[in-house]
Amino acid sequence: MGETNVEQWKSWNGGEGDFWVERADRLDEGIANYMGDFFGAAAIQPTDNVLDIGCGSGTTTRTAAASAKQVLGVDLSGQMIALARQRSQRIPNIRFEQADAQVHDFAEAAFDVAISRNGSMFFEDPVAAFTNIRHALKPGGRLVLLAWQPMDDNVWLTTFRTILAAGRDLPKPPPDGVHAFSLSDPDRGKALLGKARFDDVKMTGLTRTMYFGRDPEDAAEFIASQFHKLVDAEQRDSVLAALRTDMAKHQTERGVEYDSATWLITAANPS
Repeated sequence: MGETNVEQWKSWNGGEGDFWVERADRLDEGIANYMGDFFGAAAIQPTDNVLDIGCGSGTTTRTAAASAKQVLGVDLSGQMIALARQRSQRIPNIRFEQADAQVHDFAEAAFDVAISRNGSMFFEDPVAAFTNIRHALKPGGRLVLLAWQPMDDNVWLTTFRTILAAGRDLPKPPPDGVHAFSLSDPDRGKALLGKARFDDVKMTGLTRTMYFGRDPEDAAEFIASQFHKLVDAEQRDSVLAALRTDMAKHQTERGVEYDSATWLITAANPS
């Protein structure tokens, strides 16, 4: 691994990785409404070699493989890679590696397309990471990312944070930190990719509903577990009750859904 992304490596090979291995399907269900736009922008062709960055349990890798010549999925989490391999055993044009895309020694100019579904926001040094990914792309190769728009534009998170805080003032993450909203400022996102020498950088805003559980009880337990660090232990019961009350207002035929907002980011490696 080297000396980069150390905290992310520890987290995704520890509790964070364990949490999402147990709830891999919930993650896929949660952001499923974005996948049509995401893969539409990727426009993967039968002759394409594809790199999937932050592949998790391999759902996006398997989707890409249905259209591609060959797909490599990489992720920091050993647990997630193990699950991805288990779920992809019968797919011949897929392989997985536990790797840090920021520093991994990819074959130069080996890929036609690089994709990342909500995995590109966690680089310690994003310019170095995107530069390394660009080197792995062929001239004219395409980069397609899905990343969150600002926190205030994501109703699901602002609502949950307010309830979980239970009257406390929770600070927002710094704009240049390593967190889920590190690419939420479009000017910063374009600047980072520009410094990595990508061309034709575009950030298209998308808004879709996200799924959180089959009913308020299921969804509240999921969110309280995901954001357990924000929950005061003495207030857990009241927080769960408040979550269930709000989630009942967002019950649909599919389950509990809230509005969300992402950026569909596309860029090209200069020819």
